[in-house]
Amino acid sequence: MNKSTIIATFVAVTIGGTIAFTSLGLAENDDTSKVGETSKEITIWRDPGCGCCDSYADYLETHGYSVTRVDDVNFDERSIDAGVPAQGLGCHLAEIDGYHVSGLVPADIIERLLTERPDITGITLPGMPANAPGMAPEKTGTLKTYAFGEDGVSVYADE
Repeated sequence: MNKSTIIATFVAVTIGGTIAFTSLGLAENDDTSKVGETSKEITIWRDPGCGCCDSYADYLETHGYSVTRVDDVNFDERSIDAGVPAQGLGCHLAEIDGYHVSGLVPADIIERLLTERPDITGITLPGMPANAPGMAPEKTGTLKTYAFGEDGVSVYADE
């Protein structure tokens, strides 16, 4: 093997190794960038005549969510079928990343749900509180949100 062949082989191995290392590093960076990301795709089943549900969907969109709105006059039955307690129904039902969200739950509470990923079916903000997003431009005051699932119902957030 002459000197120029050795140099060409060394250069080829060095370039190939650099490309492989860089590609592997980029692939690993892509995987780690997804850790901790939460879904922003949410579907809302709502009564077609409910204006606060449209305002709430607009509110979620301003917080970065992509909202699919589905008219469903039987959203309450859908909610109960999803496990929402009958006495805790919100004014619509939503589904995001495997969880059900009933009512006008503030975006920061949904973000917490998706980050913490508790072993529950979902959360609900019963009724139509006047200080909830959708009824008001932004949440004001305190809202009590409940978790529901196989272990029953408990307070998820009271803030």
